[in-house]
Amino acid sequence: MGLGAGAATVGALFLVDALLPSLFPEALPARAQDGLTLALSVLIESLPFVVLGVLLSIAVQVWVPPHVIERVLPRTGWARRAVLSLLGMLIPVCECGNVPFARGLLMRGFAPADALTFLVAAPIVNPIVILTTHQAFGWDGGILVARLLGGYAVANLIGWLYSRHPDPERMLTDRFRDTCEVVAHKTGGRPRRSLAQFVVELRAVMPALVIGSAIAGAVQVLVPRSVLVAIGSNPVLSIVAMMLLGVTVAICSNVDAFFALSFASTFSSGSLVAFLLVGPLIDVKMLALMRTTFTSRVLAGIVAIVLLVAFVIGVGVNLVA
Repeated sequence: MGLGAGAATVGALFLVDALLPSLFPEALPARAQDGLTLALSVLIESLPFVVLGVLLSIAVQVWVPPHVIERVLPRTGWARRAVLSLLGMLIPVCECGNVPFARGLLMRGFAPADALTFLVAAPIVNPIVILTTHQAFGWDGGILVARLLGGYAVANLIGWLYSRHPDPERMLTDRFRDTCEVVAHKTGGRPRRSLAQFVVELRAVMPALVIGSAIAGAVQVLVPRSVLVAIGSNPVLSIVAMMLLGVTVAICSNVDAFFALSFASTFSSGSLVAFLLVGPLIDVKMLALMRTTFTSRVLAGIVAIVLLVAFVIGVGVNLVA
């Protein structure tokens, strides 16, 4: 089903290209080659972090003794989620690697709302992301502070909202729940269980990563970026444009600040903050990976919340700057 959706999306984009050729000055074969190059770049850039995330997931589920993590976390829901949303400071991987880690937390017995709080916050409170954002923007325009506080706030907002879900198990896909059952009944020593878990996780996330990378590559060469740049001077439309760009370009959160820096002379500070919030959380690659675990309805809710919060924060930054 995921492969069909990915193929349909790419096909639709090429159909738009064929029906509206005047939007694109370059020839279709040249852009198709660029799209393939970009898709491979996203895939190759993400793969090491995915593998690292799988290894961390295995460490949490197989090698950490039972109840060790649970004992050091607060028992109150909001306090536990507040701590989990800072866990990304100890895990220097990009958003792709956080998905397998979050799956490991779920398999260990954490609530879906707790795992979501970690998953949304981790790509932004990541120490590498903090350093690269500071390197790109310093303290100018409050971009670094707005990104950190905004990411932390939206993660805890999402965690709080979904902690009130009447049936948390229904937030998870049937396939993931089946995987949890299989993993729970795995027998043998830790090395054998680790190997089995490694295979299970890679089989789950790799197809989604490939599909997400392909869609990201297609979108980047089939959506005319000149249209986005043309509206960069408008304080409101520029925020919308950069949020859309954040969803489509699928750049690793460890380096996306330098990509955003290239728009600093054209777009407002608020729009750059919106891009830096939206990109790591709900780009097409991340959504494809999250779909391996959470239902489409949950993802639609997350997308709506992130876009709304990022827009409000972007407008706020523009008013203050």
